[in-house]
Amino acid sequence: MRIATWNVNSVKQRLEHLLRFLKEEAPDVVCLQELKCQDDAFPRLELDGTGYNIAVRGQKSFNGVAILSKRPMEDIQLRLPGDDSDEQARFIEALVPGDKGVVRIACIYLPNGNPAPSEKYSYKLAWMDRLHAHARARLREEEPFVIAGDFNVIPEPKDAARPEQWVNDALFLPPTREKFRSLLHLGLCDALRATTDADGIYTFWDYQAGAWQKNNGIRIDHMLLSPQAADRLRSVTVVRHTRGWDKPSDHVPLMAELDV
Repeated sequence: MRIATWNVNSVKQRLEHLLRFLKEEAPDVVCLQELKCQDDAFPRLELDGTGYNIAVRGQKSFNGVAILSKRPMEDIQLRLPGDDSDEQARFIEALVPGDKGVVRIACIYLPNGNPAPSEKYSYKLAWMDRLHAHARARLREEEPFVIAGDFNVIPEPKDAARPEQWVNDALFLPPTREKFRSLLHLGLCDALRATTDADGIYTFWDYQAGAWQKNNGIRIDHMLLSPQAADRLRSVTVVRHTRGWDKPSDHVPLMAELDV
């Protein structure tokens, strides 16, 4: 099963890119973030014929997450537990069958949190606490479980071309990184780091100051795997070339293959 995650930065504006990616890479499951549209505005008609089932949690102009799957999904959850008052569309989860079992996949768009300190940063940290509690509960079920998405977290200095530029940013502040590590300490595995310790691997390049041309990037899109999923991990790929397409998203897809 090939699972991809991609912050498309407006699914309507990047629809041609999405269709091209689906045709070229043909992942079995795609987790999308930052849709920037409500559920009824998601381009289901345009995606008709691609062979994907669609689950969406949209929000007007902001946020929004979706899971596309070649196989029918079950047990779809549209909210991260822990705060019923939270209306931001940042979480969707589904059970996806494979040839050798099922995988539970959570697609997340973790809050940015800037500026810090602020209410936005407090919301980010609280959201991460809720994600931690949810992951802990899922891990007790001892099934293949994947959390994929835009985490808005730079885990280590080697995950930024110029880490000194990010020392006061919510993506790189010590509390942010500590909460990310706490997820790993639960027993989750950073899929990319399970395959390589190399630096210079990024998933995001800002639109400003020629960041893409200078390769001034950061790694903030991640897949975290339960032990049962990590045992089945075959490979991880950053589909870097999509950043060079015309009018691209500032993120590129991250893709992992699991033996399920």
